[in-house]
Amino acid sequence: MSASVTVIAFSAARRAPAALGVCLVSFTAFWVAQRAAHVSMIDLMVYRAEGATVRARGDLYALRATAAHLPTTYPPFAALLFTPLSLLDTVPLRTLATAANLALLVVFVRLSLILVGHARVETVWWVAASAVWCEPVWTTLRYGQVNLLLAVLVLWDLSRRPDRWAGVGLGLAAAVKLTPALFPLVLLVTGVVARLGGRDAEPWLRHARGAAVAFAGATLLAAAVLPYDSWRFWTDMVFRAGRVGHAEDTANQALRGVLARLLHTPDPGALWAVLAAVVAALGLAVAVAAELRGRRAWAVCVCAVTALLISPVSWTHHWVWCVPLVLLLWTRGHRAVALGSLLVFCSYAPWWVPHGAGRPEMHQGGVELTLSALYGGAGALFLVLAWTSLPRPGAGAVRVKP
Repeated sequence: MSASVTVIAFSAARRAPAALGVCLVSFTAFWVAQRAAHVSMIDLMVYRAEGATVRARGDLYALRATAAHLPTTYPPFAALLFTPLSLLDTVPLRTLATAANLALLVVFVRLSLILVGHARVETVWWVAASAVWCEPVWTTLRYGQVNLLLAVLVLWDLSRRPDRWAGVGLGLAAAVKLTPALFPLVLLVTGVVARLGGRDAEPWLRHARGAAVAFAGATLLAAAVLPYDSWRFWTDMVFRAGRVGHAEDTANQALRGVLARLLHTPDPGALWAVLAAVVAALGLAVAVAAELRGRRAWAVCVCAVTALLISPVSWTHHWVWCVPLVLLLWTRGHRAVALGSLLVFCSYAPWWVPHGAGRPEMHQGGVELTLSALYGGAGALFLVLAWTSLPRPGAGAVRVKP
């Protein structure tokens, strides 16, 4: 028995450095490919401009940055966090942001594997080496986006045992960008349902309260430093979905984008609102059911996909949640679906169709419509699979504490 354990340990010790080496080679090739593609990291430049505007006490939501004249779209707290970016020149800033995002990818993969219960060190390196090439991750680094940082905050919060810091990651993520606010809502509703069913609801309710306190603290801090910008955002800008971009843009993989292209209209209006409400209700129900039945990994991925689908705009790079989604499907025995999902998110298919100037997305045919809806379609199918995969009440499911 002792000899067997020694052999296994020795084998694992040899596999980890090999996996790390492959990951470093993959990251190096990725870095070279990004430089060869002359990536602009345009969103990072917007963040830098926001930080400079805060330092100059300018009008944050009148800002138009870069040659594309992009506006500020995040809450004021995000601009406070971006302030140090304005202290760096663009070249070192791009280098630092790329290195930071690659490090965050490794952490994100590690947390995703912890979430699904398969956290061996060498697996982290193998998955990270592959995940860096999937389209949402590639585009996140190409634009210098904050998606990986927000996803790490969420998973760090939800993959740990509850303690006094429970909810801090969720609250801060929601204060930077509103979409993660659906996660604390799931915890809150789970707690309410648990209490109505006579269960101990306090772990979920405490977690939700922690997220609310962290969100409120960050938002109030921003209001104290940026009172005018905070007033403008929370009374006006937060309701202007059109400021983020064209709904019909092929990169918009939310339900609103799919409907806009399908109906050949820049504003799907009431139909989208009704469909988004239905998907939100169903996604929330599945996530809460998963939580109550001890399936935290399913609950997290369902919540992430639901948030992406119902948001007015979910660009392709927002779908970095495909990483834990594919890992969950693979580790739970849905191998064919996992491989199909991996193919979708590594296909770069939304970029195959005509897009850009002249709004060609408004005139897509059947094949183009299908290609430009793959992420949203994969997300919808995942929600259906998640619901059918949950153990029915009374079927021997074991509840575990969140």
